Amino acid sequence: MPASPDIAKARATARTEGDALLVELGGVWQITQDRPSWIKLVDKTAPTRVKITLAELENWDSSLLLFLFEVQKWCVTAKAALDASELPPKLRELLGQITAAQGKDVPVDRSENLFAVIGLAVFDTWAKVKQISHFVGECTLASIRLAKNPARFRWRDCVNEMQQCGAMALPIVGLIGLLIGLTLAYTAAVLLREFGADLYVANFVGLVMVREMGPMMTGIILAGRTGAAFAATLGNMKAGEELDAFETFGIRSIDFLVLPRLVAITLMTPLLALYANMLGIVGGLLVAAGLLSIPPTAYWIQMQAAVDLSDLVSGVIKSITFGGIIGLSGCLRGLQAERSAIGVGRATTSAVVTAILLLIVADAIYAVLFNMLGI
Repeated sequence: MPASPDIAKARATARTEGDALLVELGGVWQITQDRPSWIKLVDKTAPTRVKITLAELENWDSSLLLFLFEVQKWCVTAKAALDASELPPKLRELLGQITAAQGKDVPVDRSENLFAVIGLAVFDTWAKVKQISHFVGECTLASIRLAKNPARFRWRDCVNEMQQCGAMALPIVGLIGLLIGLTLAYTAAVLLREFGADLYVANFVGLVMVREMGPMMTGIILAGRTGAAFAATLGNMKAGEELDAFETFGIRSIDFLVLPRLVAITLMTPLLALYANMLGIVGGLLVAAGLLSIPPTAYWIQMQAAVDLSDLVSGVIKSITFGGIIGLSGCLRGLQAERSAIGVGRATTSAVVTAILLLIVADAIYAVLFNMLGI
């Protein structure tokens, strides 16, 4: 049945209720036809709140989005609150994408008070925590399925990822570990030389490398190298609709793509951390022998006396946790990426930031926990 002439045309009406302006949209919105002007619609009124509703809205395209974006910019400039809660979720999502794409040209919205901003931030944080918890739960269930049926695990993919995030990372991890050891030894030498305790450089370098710097620096390197690679790979697969194809064939993305990567990086991170520890201690040895004239044998014996098995185990436990965090962050952000090139880039950046933030939080928790246990 053809639409009536009143409905077939883009329509926008406004009426005031107190200090609020109620805007009602309807009709057919097409980019090839003229759309109502927001400036003429608002006229000389100065509302503190604008509420948008839909009534007899037929078809719409980008013309409606441009009108809503114009309303949003006016509200931000006029410091008026915009209530778009009655718009369809898809329309609000598209409006958010336009706002993000044009974010540099939109003034900062200061219409909401401090309590509203804090409340929205709390809700956003809670939603992100729920997403992470849900993803961790899915990975846990996938691990249980792997334990029950190891034959279905993608061992070839896991070995390939172990080579990429393990063997291929040896040069950069070794270089950073050696330089960190050199830096720590030089820093300790400046302080300890004043007290005639040059030999204790071995204690300082050994303990700091094994307990903190080795696992932490390895985790940060892998977060920027491997975590970003995981996010980029899965994000590109999502943009190319490969993940949708897996789901269509009944293949779980968690089992097929995420779990091999998680297992690979969790196994490789402690090995890389031990490798970084070794080269860091060697770097301290070079400084001790060259700058402080300490014999290598004396340095080695002093380091062994200061570093015991509990220190080594604490570093390995940290590195295992760091590997899991990096894998989870990279895979989660990759699966959450938008289906575009810019979405993949944002997911990669978010994966690195999330991984480093969680690494520092986990390291602080372990520091308190180990101190309570006397380790």
